[in-house]
Amino acid sequence: MLAEDQIRAFLDAAPDAIVVTNQAGTIVFVNAQAESLFGYARGELIGSVVEVLVPERSRRPHSAQREAYFGSPIPRPMSAAVELCALRRDGTEFPAEVSLSPVRTAEGLFVSSAIRDITDRKAVEQQLIEARQIAERANRSKSAFLAAASHDLRQPVQALNLLHSVLNRIVPAGSEAAGALASQANVLGVMSDLLNSLLDVSKLEAGVVQPNIEDCSVRAIFESLRAQFAELAEQKGLELIVDGGEDVVRTDSKLLTQIVQNLVANAIRYTAKGRVELRAKSAAATVRIEVVDTGIGIPIDELEMIFEDFYQGRGHPGQRKEGFGLGLAVVRRLTELLGHPLEVDSTFGNGTRFALRVPRGRAASRAEPVSLNGEDVEAAAGSLIVIIDDDGGVADATALLLDVVGYQTVVASGRDEALRRLDTLGVQPELLICDYRLNGGESGIDAIRGIRKTYGQRIPAILMSGDTSSSMPGLADEVGGCHLMSKPVRTESLLALIPDLLQ
Repeated sequence: MLAEDQIRAFLDAAPDAIVVTNQAGTIVFVNAQAESLFGYARGELIGSVVEVLVPERSRRPHSAQREAYFGSPIPRPMSAAVELCALRRDGTEFPAEVSLSPVRTAEGLFVSSAIRDITDRKAVEQQLIEARQIAERANRSKSAFLAAASHDLRQPVQALNLLHSVLNRIVPAGSEAAGALASQANVLGVMSDLLNSLLDVSKLEAGVVQPNIEDCSVRAIFESLRAQFAELAEQKGLELIVDGGEDVVRTDSKLLTQIVQNLVANAIRYTAKGRVELRAKSAAATVRIEVVDTGIGIPIDELEMIFEDFYQGRGHPGQRKEGFGLGLAVVRRLTELLGHPLEVDSTFGNGTRFALRVPRGRAASRAEPVSLNGEDVEAAAGSLIVIIDDDGGVADATALLLDVVGYQTVVASGRDEALRRLDTLGVQPELLICDYRLNGGESGIDAIRGIRKTYGQRIPAILMSGDTSSSMPGLADEVGGCHLMSKPVRTESLLALIPDLLQ
């Protein structure tokens, strides 16, 4: 057996302050750490009630808790759910962590309290809280900036695309100006691609993109991509093979479309001859979506690096660099966000295969989109279209394009102005084209609802937005009879859609 002085030596060597009390709350033992922590001599504490070490405001509840503990004495932390404070001899307080242990002796039941000053820990926790708050404020600011940037940066590109389309229709084919317009189209395409990629990466980094998971048709997604890339593949002399099958997957259809869109665009960009295949293969619980090409391939030592921001492979000697090295960076972020594993295998000089595994769904929730062929669709004579956009340049460019192809237009910056102009003309609109973000806190959805209410009819509408977040389709669906188009809008897609909505 250890002698009493040996036990005291062991307790004095303990890293925490130890205070032992009897059932009456009287202190019967303290170690050296307790003397140091509380600023009392050992003799001053022995025989005192333990509440002398507790701030006065907490003494009554502490006494009640002490009595309750003796009713069920087990080793446990003291009041883990509340902040504990202890009181030094000089009147200063400090945050404390207390662990209680019952001690049964021949003289009765005692409780040993191990007390630790956690001032430093609390300071670190507060620093972490403040750092998190700063980071959250920065994220909110970044999110607000991205929302504004997405809208404001896409607006001038939208206007340029519209004006280019107007010129393309009035300039004689084969003229010198037509050649300049063809070059302009390439530049506008590059500008749109870069802008979209930069904004996509920024939004994903900021965490403002939230998936909207639902069951959706693979065929619907594939057919929309076929319509988008058929002409580009034909221009390069490539065979575009699309095999969507009848599979249904559970994912965010918009984000999945963006992933596959980037993969197909890359495949066409880096394939000089042969084919690009987009196909779906069924498995028990997943659908494997593959994009396969006969292009230049990827060296094995670059397979991991291709998903890094701005990384562009070395390619073949003399080959011109294409793209910006952001497409696959966006793909990586989106697949991680959705939890869809992505695989890639390639032979340098002999093609590449990207494969994405997507959970199988139960039922398609969206109707298949109408396939667009990119050809002009002539306007129905006399059709009146209201264009609502607070950016005068974009509104006027949209009106100019529609006027050129034969529509009648009314331009306004908001709902009230549109209604005033329609009332003055004594006409009723047949189609609404509204920007989502308008002045004065008004949205395009507000404008569509207001005009429909005025005329008592569900007038078909197109909602245009520079916001590409996953929440936008849901907002458009809430209105009903409203088709969402993301800026910058392809004018050929717009002109092909309008007659369908007018019917």
